[in-house]
Amino acid sequence: MKPRHYLALFVIGLIVPFAISRFQHLPGYMDADYYFAGGVELAKGNGFTEPYLWNYLDDPQGLPHPSHTYWMPLASIVSAVGMWIAGQTTYAAGRLPFILLSACVPLLTASLAFDISRRARLAMVSGFLSIFSLYYAPFMPVPDNYAIYMLLGGAFLLLVPRKQKWIPLALGALAGLMTLARSDGLLWLGLAGLTIVWHSVSSPRLALSKVEAVTVVRAGLLLLLGYLLVMGWWHYRNYSSFGSFMTPGGGRLLWLESYNQTFSYPAESITRERFLQAGWSAALEDRLRALNANAGNAFAAQGGIFLFPFILIGLWELRKEFRTRLTVTGWLILLVVMTVIFPFAGARGSFFHGGAALQPYWWVAAPVGLDRVIAAARRRGMFADNAYVVFQGMLVVLAASMTLYLVNLRVLGEWATEDGVYASVEEKFIENGISPEVGVIVRNPPGYYISSGRPAIALPYGDESVIQDVAERYGAGLLVLEGSGTFDWIQELYDNPQGNSAFIYLGEVDEAKLYIINPER
Repeated sequence: MKPRHYLALFVIGLIVPFAISRFQHLPGYMDADYYFAGGVELAKGNGFTEPYLWNYLDDPQGLPHPSHTYWMPLASIVSAVGMWIAGQTTYAAGRLPFILLSACVPLLTASLAFDISRRARLAMVSGFLSIFSLYYAPFMPVPDNYAIYMLLGGAFLLLVPRKQKWIPLALGALAGLMTLARSDGLLWLGLAGLTIVWHSVSSPRLALSKVEAVTVVRAGLLLLLGYLLVMGWWHYRNYSSFGSFMTPGGGRLLWLESYNQTFSYPAESITRERFLQAGWSAALEDRLRALNANAGNAFAAQGGIFLFPFILIGLWELRKEFRTRLTVTGWLILLVVMTVIFPFAGARGSFFHGGAALQPYWWVAAPVGLDRVIAAARRRGMFADNAYVVFQGMLVVLAASMTLYLVNLRVLGEWATEDGVYASVEEKFIENGISPEVGVIVRNPPGYYISSGRPAIALPYGDESVIQDVAERYGAGLLVLEGSGTFDWIQELYDNPQGNSAFIYLGEVDEAKLYIINPER
């Protein structure tokens, strides 16, 4: 690989996410809203606090509330860096680092591919596949962990074969950064441990020699040190705020009976006893549905549909490479965790999110697999000498075409309908003389906050009385019900907005119905 190859990948890798970002006026979905809003609070000097609540799992005491008790803070920190550099807390400033990070993904993917194949042509194809990343492309320029995770996962796999003494420290630091980005980053700490054992053991057997055991222990301590250098302060923050090194409430996710229970109030209603009472048959059905969703994700989003068979062939071709075994092992563990342990989160996007760290390796494998298919065909007298270049070029063109289609579908379709709704709702509240200090209960609290600056609280999973309990505890005086985000419990309130005297109907904005919560219950 020559410098001009990397320059071309960087320039094109910058143009594509920048062009996509021109059509994204807001993050577009709650995860990115949350990360961006957290960056805004950091840039304002408010620290890791939030004037909004998007769930009740940690039994929040009120507003403002300690932030990032469910999602991890790295994306918010990166977004805040963009705001500090720009000197403003606009969305354009907050997403700038993610556009730049996206442009680095093809550089690292190509470096990983060249390190494995030693062929510049295949490395360039891998780099282009990471630019035209199909389902991932709409998410690359927004404040989220996709570009971050791809870079950290690719860097991890780039370092894995190396045996310098500092490698365990670096792998520990990368695992720490991945955990600071997402909770499932802890998986990479385990993969780093497997790497250490692989490097230290000279031949496979049940027992280690004394020298090997000492080497493993020393490397393991360096690994842990690297992890704590990155994550130590965050664990200390959690201990100072909650009395535990991990954030509270996460354990309740083990006992969910549906995704909507993520928004249950009070969170104490989510218990192991209720989970067991629901029966193992229901739990098995939920996990089979999650497996089906995750399998579809593996084929379409991670496997890239038409890339999928070439990825499988490429992985077989690279089966003797330790990184192949490590990557497949990590993917299988992630699949099990997001299917069996956290089926609702996994099926709703966590498997797609967590899989981003492994994505560079799939892009490395796909051109290798296609080359293997072409080589087999040429041995049978098919295709000319230039078949390798032609078919690899067609692979990139097809990826670019599908990426364009999916970006149009997601960014100009689904996300475009979200833009401006909350701003219009806020205008309606202001027109009715309602103070901006009055809190609102809404489907997407961080999204509402960044559109208005008004304190916002998640719509709880329950009936009207639960909404009233939440309003009383957290000082909310307003309610917004959206047609696409209303639970069955309160569908009647949406369909008949003037049928409950506890909620004073103000009107409708873009299918969102607005209420004042009557304090006289």
